[in-house]
Amino acid sequence: MITPIILCGGSGTRLWPMSRTLYPKQFHRLAGEGSLLEETIARLSGVDGIGAPLAICNHEFRFLTAEQFRRQGVDPFTLLLEPEGRNTAPALAAAARHVLDNDMPTLMLVLPSDHVIGKPDAFLAALDRARPAAEAGGFVTFGVTPLAAETGYGYIKAGQTDENGVYPVDQFVEKPDPETARRYLNDGGYYWNSGMFLFEASTFIEALERYAPHIAKDAQAASRGAKGAFESVFLDKESFLNCPSVSIDYAVMEHTDRAMVVPLDADWCDVGSWKGVWQVGERDAQGNLSRGDVVLANVENSCVISSDRRLVVASSVANLAIIDTRDVTYVAPLEAAQEIREIVDNLRAEGRIEVERHPKVFRPWGSFESVDQGDGFQVKRLVVNPGSEISLQFHHHRSEHWVVVSGVATVNRGDDVLELSANQSVYIPAGMMHKLTNPGDIPLEVIEVQTGSYLGEDDIVRVEDRYGRVGETPAC
Repeated sequence: MITPIILCGGSGTRLWPMSRTLYPKQFHRLAGEGSLLEETIARLSGVDGIGAPLAICNHEFRFLTAEQFRRQGVDPFTLLLEPEGRNTAPALAAAARHVLDNDMPTLMLVLPSDHVIGKPDAFLAALDRARPAAEAGGFVTFGVTPLAAETGYGYIKAGQTDENGVYPVDQFVEKPDPETARRYLNDGGYYWNSGMFLFEASTFIEALERYAPHIAKDAQAASRGAKGAFESVFLDKESFLNCPSVSIDYAVMEHTDRAMVVPLDADWCDVGSWKGVWQVGERDAQGNLSRGDVVLANVENSCVISSDRRLVVASSVANLAIIDTRDVTYVAPLEAAQEIREIVDNLRAEGRIEVERHPKVFRPWGSFESVDQGDGFQVKRLVVNPGSEISLQFHHHRSEHWVVVSGVATVNRGDDVLELSANQSVYIPAGMMHKLTNPGDIPLEVIEVQTGSYLGEDDIVRVEDRYGRVGETPAC
């Protein structure tokens, strides 16, 4: 049996403005029918002897991650929640400890949530080759057969001894310069480091105790001091933050003599830039990837995406990324993947909220997005999932007007309980206890008009909450 460990960290800076700090790339549909995370989850269905998955993510992504597992029909699953990112070694150490302490299958398949694999059967075949070596105590990584002299990936140099398609690792190599990358490609025996692994949990803990004992100790304390709520496990904050931010490569793989590599030729891509999205997507006869409400005239080899139902028109251009969201439009050459990181850093330094937040914010009950705002007012569109509810709460500084657009709403308003349908509305004054519930089997859409002296989302006092958030400070 295998426990899949899905890494849901990272911010996907080079895929801004679609990918943002609080809504990163793994939750977006960039290739395939679902989001990158959903495609990763779906890929597991072909693995023999697969156990319940464990996803590692920041607590900010708790409900968004859970929703995507449920959309794929996966149950049970566990969310191991980090108070703050500490790279892959501490995250996997906590995961290994959790697996061992909870009688889960101890063979861990580590998968980043933001990769595309065009040939899943080839991935499954590589996994089958890796299993005996991992069960025997090896640390198996999957090395992608390079297709070009790529400078954006680390490389793995394989040894000469081939045992059923598994090679010892001679060397891990940092991202090379162009000349070195070309030499690797010409020499052969070098593979892109995919960041996917297969190993036994106990073997990994033993290696950490030898090579990175500080991480082993603090990650164990973080796991054993964790608090649980529903499918979520909150790692102990103090212990986890004591761990240094170190990758599994630095902590273990570069030191152990049991590192092995299985070559993988499966149309793999980490979708790390808009050029990467363009490469893995379905393109028309002119080489264009277009998605959303897009009209192109005399356009070639471009990636044009309208992500918010707004018409985007381009003409007489080539080799461009044109990405339109509700609050940002980004235009640049497809090759300008590295420049966007500097742009985002500059915007963050200026305090621009567009770097952190997406206009649509996801909650365990559904989502909301800001439609308009000004001095003393804000208009939002709420979508409440069937059978879900917004917590029983009140506000100190703002009043709210709710207008039902579609669906049926049950509204707790003070001591009253109201049933509202389309075109009906209700007023909630500041200080009044209230709750909104969708008792129906279709999404409930509501326009919310907020008025008051302060409209920040931290002006929410939760009294009851089915999602266990009473006492939490609302972040948004």
